[in-house]
Amino acid sequence: MKRLVVLGAGTAGTMVVNKLRKRLDEQWSITVVEQSEVHYYQPGYLFLPFGTYEPEQVLKPTRKFIPKGVDFVHGEIDRVLPEENVVVLADGRRLPYDYLVIATGTAPRPDQTPGMLDGGQWHRSVHDFYSFDGAMALREALRDFTSGRLVVHVTEMPIKCPVAPLEFVFLAEAYLRERGIRDQVELVYATPLPGAFTKPVASEALGHLLEDKKILLESDFMIESVDAENKTIVSFDEREVPFDLLVTVPLNMGADYIARSGMGDEFNYVPVDKHTLLSTDHDNVFAIGDASNIPASKAGAVAHFAVEVFEENFLQHIAGRPMTHRFDGHANCFIESGDGKALLIDFNYDTEPLRGTFPLPKVGPMRLLEESRINHMGKLAFRHMYWNLLLPGHRMPVPTLMSMSGKIIESQES
Repeated sequence: MKRLVVLGAGTAGTMVVNKLRKRLDEQWSITVVEQSEVHYYQPGYLFLPFGTYEPEQVLKPTRKFIPKGVDFVHGEIDRVLPEENVVVLADGRRLPYDYLVIATGTAPRPDQTPGMLDGGQWHRSVHDFYSFDGAMALREALRDFTSGRLVVHVTEMPIKCPVAPLEFVFLAEAYLRERGIRDQVELVYATPLPGAFTKPVASEALGHLLEDKKILLESDFMIESVDAENKTIVSFDEREVPFDLLVTVPLNMGADYIARSGMGDEFNYVPVDKHTLLSTDHDNVFAIGDASNIPASKAGAVAHFAVEVFEENFLQHIAGRPMTHRFDGHANCFIESGDGKALLIDFNYDTEPLRGTFPLPKVGPMRLLEESRINHMGKLAFRHMYWNLLLPGHRMPVPTLMSMSGKIIESQES
């Protein structure tokens, strides 16, 4: 009997067990390890503070999505012993494996920034929305906020869904206008990046949106500490940004057991080949989704496309054949811009977000890097597809690898 152990039952881990249970015969046992009995629809965290979603819309029982024939182990991971091919749980249980898939994602770590958790301001005047509890606490804070300085801040890249902080500040701007208090609030977006986003074309388009909405951009802001008493964030170059309400994206890191296992980089991400997702150090270990160090967005779309490629590669690998499928870093993201509109970007390792139409040339119906209501509707519709198509491992109606079809490059524009 061959043993496959999957660590984590989030987006990537759940997809993996659903897909591979259908492809592996009875000679294989599959075990998934997860410490949470609740599966959270993390893209929904963005909408919780504004009341667009209710809590029950973003959570369901984890076991609901684990297929028959897969052993579900509820527990906390202490460490992996890769030389022994064993996973050790916090309660002492040992799970031997022949192949291991690490899919424990990434999480916000406010404890890594001096002052962020100090002074008793965490979830009072200092908030995050990258966790369920954080998003719900921020929901209450926004309801009570009527005037002052609202600062949206990113600590350091990479983070889960790198466009989410921009989406938040755009939605906050619309939310304040709807309440009739926009003129009483100064909005600031502080980022370690030199512009609004990482890719030049997208950064320019999103930067214009910040200007149009009168949101101050504080770029190249590398935070050194939070002064909770004086309500100020301080950068390493000694710039200070005061706030009345701070919405921060803390440093994102992989799981601590990765460090204890000696399998990660400085941020606890597992080094893998960016095309095959196989560990660079262990020939029977893969890392999928946010848990790996691939130079792609840490987002659900990337996990989805990566798992599609991983599925075929894994079957080739266990059969002793070369892995012929190559993940290209494909990501596409809807970017909420407020007022019931959103933009759409589509890119990969080698191609930045470009203007054009998606998924069909000229027809679309979605336009890339342009605000539209259909893009917003696509963002909202994705929640239904996530629960009913993506997690159960069904094929989604979008190409796994990025296509240049419908995209406009600069030489075509000139």
